[in-house]
Amino acid sequence: MVELDGSQGEGGGQILRTSLALSMVTGQPMSIEKIRAGRAKPGLMRQHLACVNAAAAISGAEVDGAELGSQSLRFVPGTVRAGEYRFAISGAGSCMLVLQTVLPPLLLAGAQSRVHLSGGTHNPMAPPFHFLERAFAPLVRRLGADLQLTLRRCGFYPAGGGEVEAAIVPAAGALQPFDLMARGANLPSYAECLAPGIPRHVPTRELDTLGGAMGWSGEQLRFGSVRQNEGPGNALLATLAYEHVTEVFTAFGEKSLSAEQVAHGLVKELRSFQKSEAAVGPHLADQLALLLALAAWQSRKAGAFTCSEVTEHTRTNCAVIERFLPVRFTIAESRQACTVQVSPA
Repeated sequence: MVELDGSQGEGGGQILRTSLALSMVTGQPMSIEKIRAGRAKPGLMRQHLACVNAAAAISGAEVDGAELGSQSLRFVPGTVRAGEYRFAISGAGSCMLVLQTVLPPLLLAGAQSRVHLSGGTHNPMAPPFHFLERAFAPLVRRLGADLQLTLRRCGFYPAGGGEVEAAIVPAAGALQPFDLMARGANLPSYAECLAPGIPRHVPTRELDTLGGAMGWSGEQLRFGSVRQNEGPGNALLATLAYEHVTEVFTAFGEKSLSAEQVAHGLVKELRSFQKSEAAVGPHLADQLALLLALAAWQSRKAGAFTCSEVTEHTRTNCAVIERFLPVRFTIAESRQACTVQVSPA
């Protein structure tokens, strides 16, 4: 039984999702106390409970403590089964976080799976659909597996109602790690605004402000394809494409923020990444750490990447991974780029 303290490090839901995923991957039972102790509302919220239930569904797990508000959980996985699954979150909880939980074990399940998800697709504090499709899925493919994502309908807070399909194809053999040390040559970058149910002048002002600050114009500034009944919602996305990697950064509109404030917040994030020499940003670093750890464990080879910042979120995720897998993370920080290496222990 791997015993975890949910208040360690950044103390959020990532500890729960990573431990569920790796418990299923390795077959090790796990227990976690003080779930989300670092959050204003600790314990299991709807989207976290959905992750637990999805994990139990694909692995036939025995679970204690799976209820709203619970701060402790015991999870004993069975055998992960590839197949077709449907997971729904009532309200606008992020269904992309559910995918984050079930993807690692299904990548190693030995046969293709199809997962239908419903709930929030573009949520603050969670990876949006377009980030996973454009930035994350290509890295899964570099490991030798495949992840194809299809957005059927957007879901924003507070209404939710989004729909996503994920086709997951395991690698033919062991996952193969890689080094991603540089982003490579610039490819065309662009911004788009998804703003269903919002007056047209709002996304127009966001795109104009972003374009003016970044020197983008014309085809680089786009109104995303959404139906008005998928709103109200407001997500401003910037896609930075390079030879070796694509990064996606997102800002969400709020009633308390002007369109210009939303755009300037995103510009600040973009400039911070662009002035570094790193291959990936802080959010993609989180996701890549787990992928490379699985590949290092399976192949007995090391992998590495550079990132613009090593957050407490990433450090916590690496620490949880080391509890389940015989791998070791080495982190070296510098002003221009931080290097994260994962090696078989």
